[in-house]
Amino acid sequence: MIAAVLERDATLTGVYFGHGALPAFAGLADAARAAGVPVHELKEGVLEKIGTTRTPQPVLAVARWAPAPLDAVVGAAADGVVLVTDDVADPGNLGTILRSAEAAGVAGVVVGGRGVDVRNPKVVRASAGALFGVPVSEEPDAGAALDALRAAGVRCLGAVSRDGQAPGAARLDRGCAVVLGNEAHGISEGVVARLDGTVTIPMAGAAESLNVAMAATVLCFEAARQRAESTGEARQ
Repeated sequence: MIAAVLERDATLTGVYFGHGALPAFAGLADAARAAGVPVHELKEGVLEKIGTTRTPQPVLAVARWAPAPLDAVVGAAADGVVLVTDDVADPGNLGTILRSAEAAGVAGVVVGGRGVDVRNPKVVRASAGALFGVPVSEEPDAGAALDALRAAGVRCLGAVSRDGQAPGAARLDRGCAVVLGNEAHGISEGVVARLDGTVTIPMAGAAESLNVAMAATVLCFEAARQRAESTGEARQ
C-alpha cells in the first residue's frame, strides 16, 4: 500500500517501521528516502499498539489527503464518466469502488451521503492506493451533487437491480454519472427523483443483485470499453 502511494506521488509525512523490520523492507525505505519522506524505526511493541489491524505488517505511514473540489469532478464528467456513491456503508466496498474507478480511467468519484468515511483505514487499504490516484470529492448531500452534475449537462443514471437499461445500450463513455446506492437500501428517494434514468446489469439464474462494488466494477469497465470504441482505441 505504501509503495503504491509513493508511485502516485502522494505526500507522505513519514514512514514508520516496526522494531527490527528495516532490513526486510530496505527497498521501500530507500524509495521513501528518495522521495524525501522521513523514515523512522519504532521501539519494540509500539507499531502493534497503533496499527488498526490485529496483526499489522511492520510498516505504517502517514499521508496527507484532501478531497477534490466538487466543481472539479463535475467539470471532468464532460469528457468522461464519474461515480457517485449514495450512503455506501461498507469500507471494503468503498475502497474497491475507488480501486476499480482508477483502473478503468473514471474521471472522478463523488462520495455522497452519510456512509463510511473515505479516510477510514479499511477504505484506504481496500483502495490499494487508488484513493491517491483518482479525484475524490465528498458531498454529504448526494442529491446536491446530482443537482450540480445535471446543471452542467451531465446525465445521471442510477444502478438498480432490475428494470433498468442494459449497460451496453446506455451511453457511459462521457457526460455521464453513475449512482451507486447503499448495500441494503439502494439509492435514496431524494436521489432517485433526480435521476435521468437507470441501468441494470443482466444476471443469469436466481441472483437478485450484485455486490455494489462488483456492480461498480462492471459499469466502470463497460464505460471504458465504450470510450475505447468511440476513440478508436479498442483492443482485440
